[in-house]
Amino acid sequence: MNSEGKKPEWVPEDDHHGTYASEVKPGVADGMAFSTKPRKKRRPLEADEAVEGILDSSRTILARAITVIESRAPAHRPLAAEILRRCLPESGRSVRVGITGVPGAGKSTFIERFGLQLCEAGHRVAVLAVDPTSAVSGGSVLGDKTRMEDLSRHSSAFIRPSPAGGTLGGVAAKTRETMLLCEAAGYDVILVETVGVGQSEVAVRTMVDFFLLLQIAGAGDELQGIKKGVIEMADAIVVNKADGDNKRRAEVARGEYSRVLHYLHPHTPGWTPKAMACSALDGTGVDAVWKTIGDFRSQLEEAGTWSSRRQEQNVKWFHTLLKDAVLARFFESAAADGLREIEGEVAAGKVSVTEAVDRLLWP
Repeated sequence: MNSEGKKPEWVPEDDHHGTYASEVKPGVADGMAFSTKPRKKRRPLEADEAVEGILDSSRTILARAITVIESRAPAHRPLAAEILRRCLPESGRSVRVGITGVPGAGKSTFIERFGLQLCEAGHRVAVLAVDPTSAVSGGSVLGDKTRMEDLSRHSSAFIRPSPAGGTLGGVAAKTRETMLLCEAAGYDVILVETVGVGQSEVAVRTMVDFFLLLQIAGAGDELQGIKKGVIEMADAIVVNKADGDNKRRAEVARGEYSRVLHYLHPHTPGWTPKAMACSALDGTGVDAVWKTIGDFRSQLEEAGTWSSRRQEQNVKWFHTLLKDAVLARFFESAAADGLREIEGEVAAGKVSVTEAVDRLLWP
């Protein structure tokens, strides 16, 4: 009821524009807003619908299926397992590229330019962009779709921002499964943008074919920008923002990285890592990055190591999930019932850490 005792009139939401915050808008009573449209509950996704939609390249169904895969709810596990089982035979035919770099290197700008050029060349590109999760609130901005606005609107692109959730390596817990669904949906290039958290980037190195390190020049000592361990894992280093007044500095930095790579042992046997410079702003040098990835794949296929690397990655994935499952099962089991009590004894110094672990594992 308003101040005159009359019931407020219903008006379309668009009619609210142009009013001031101090005014009481129609449809607002007692300080609370209400909607004229009843909220519809979305029907749960079924396995047949999910698989059919994914194979038909429906981005809506793909996004919903990924949500099921990422869910931690026990009720979603059977559906997630069924979707993965049926999509697995249709996966594995993409080029998987991991992209990392120091903050401010322009990863999102580079990925948008790179992705758009690939789409225009006839490829279908899926971007799995991982946002850092707050250690305090547990929240994540998930703003990659706004940073890659043009690419997100392209009919041959699919962008999936996901929270890292504290996962080692700055990648989401279900990134590997998400890649499989995207491949089943027909995306032949998978780009995984990681948070860029240092040596723990080894996690993404184990799930992609080509590992790209993005750097910038003119920001101090280039070699101090990221740790040696990450440089050693890179199949290529690209110095971004090589345009305008920064072009010469970028070329100098490219030369420095090239010399560094010469003295490091390459992560991929038989491949010599390259250092390049590009401008994601005007597109200069971006085509050369894709050509390098193509040369990399051709060289590994000729050597017969392309498929064997994928097999090794699958085994490592299996061991990682097995360790996670065993640890989770342990904490859920009856053997962990006395965990709090033993923690208290350890904290008080009554029991050594070694003895406490032995009591839990071998009671």
